[in-house]
Amino acid sequence: MRTLASQLTTYVCRRRAGNVQSRNFSLYNGKDDLALEQDAERKIGWLLKLLFAGTAAAVGYQFFPYMGDNLMQQSVSLLKVKDPLFKRMGASRLTRFAIDDERRMKIVEIGGAQELVNMLGAAKDDRTQKEALKALAALSLSDEAAGALHHAGVISVIKSTPDSLNDAEVEKYKSSLLKRFQDLRYDIPS
Repeated sequence: MRTLASQLTTYVCRRRAGNVQSRNFSLYNGKDDLALEQDAERKIGWLLKLLFAGTAAAVGYQFFPYMGDNLMQQSVSLLKVKDPLFKRMGASRLTRFAIDDERRMKIVEIGGAQELVNMLGAAKDDRTQKEALKALAALSLSDEAAGALHHAGVISVIKSTPDSLNDAEVEKYKSSLLKRFQDLRYDIPS
């Protein structure tokens, strides 16, 4: 029993001594230092990301306007290719470029309106007709571009385009374009 009591006393005393030594009355702790470093790294990381994003935005703002004109010209060039897939791609790109009157007139100036009219006239499938009509509808939102389309003969080409049995969007674009030209008083009585 005495041996058991001596071992218990040794164990308890050793534990108390460990508790006294493990207490740290200092305000500085290693865990706090690690947390401080991680917080600083995170903040500096965000600062660098914002700096990079700002630089990329500034460079993009200066660079992309020049690229836009070149892409418009390439899109009009795609309309001149014989393959309907490339024609659809060019018309789709022109639709996305025609977001304001200035860009619509730029497309007209580089020959996009006439090429779209030619594309619609030569289109043999519904998908090609739909992309051509969609691009023409986007261009016709500008009164000046609609005038250029009228001079290119778009009304007669739209009227001569065969009706689509498979794609209702083709008919929707045709009717909206004809209504737009009628509202602008470009409609020639048949």
